[in-house]
Amino acid sequence: MVRNVRVDEIDAVERPLLATTHDYPDGGTLPLHWHRRGQLISGITGVLIMSTPQGRWVVPPDFGLWIPPGIMHEVRMIGAVTTQSLYLDPDLTGGMPDRCQVVGLSPFIRNLIARAVDVPADYDPDSHDGAVMALIRYEMLHLPAQPLTVPFPTSPALAERCRRFLRQPAVHETIEQWCDELGVSRRAFTRLFRRETGLSFLEWRQQACLAAALPRLVAGEAVTVVAIDLGYDNPAAFTAMFKRVLGSSPRAYLKGAE
Repeated sequence: MVRNVRVDEIDAVERPLLATTHDYPDGGTLPLHWHRRGQLISGITGVLIMSTPQGRWVVPPDFGLWIPPGIMHEVRMIGAVTTQSLYLDPDLTGGMPDRCQVVGLSPFIRNLIARAVDVPADYDPDSHDGAVMALIRYEMLHLPAQPLTVPFPTSPALAERCRRFLRQPAVHETIEQWCDELGVSRRAFTRLFRRETGLSFLEWRQQACLAAALPRLVAGEAVTVVAIDLGYDNPAAFTAMFKRVLGSSPRAYLKGAE
């Protein structure tokens, strides 16, 4: 088992795919860093929040985050977190997303990853361990993208407005409010926003609200308090959004995340 070992300690091992697992306390952080290999990171418990100058990504249990090679990033842990990471040689990342992306992990690949962290770094590619890693490599190409990404635009004024929203999210903020603040027309704003984030304003706003809500819920705040703070008319409306995106109610999700 490759436990609590930094990837740069084993990166020189000539294997296409490596797996590690780490334990972190609540509030633990990984300062700004990058990897030569592409990384698929997931947490068995707790929530991971990854930030780069280009955006923020929230990773609950049963989800993973793909980080392409060479991307500078930092990670914060909400709750005690045990991570499982797969590191893919940069020459083999063709077919993977070219930007950071939260992905869904089926029970099948979660079981494969749990098996992979028991595989030694210098495994024999022609052995059973090698077959497991080869299967994981194939499965990585078919991971479904999930709406838990909050990308930032490159336009400085728009990016700062997005960061300000994340500091104090409000689900009922409108395009018109942002247009007035930024001094642009609605048409110009919507075209710029989608071009620079890949999302519509409404999609981005929902994902930003969810990104702000998840750490608070995991920290033990009441669903009602979080929903009202975000501007939802009632907890039921927030719960409906949460279930639509994550597939379960906040209460059921939090129970599964323990």
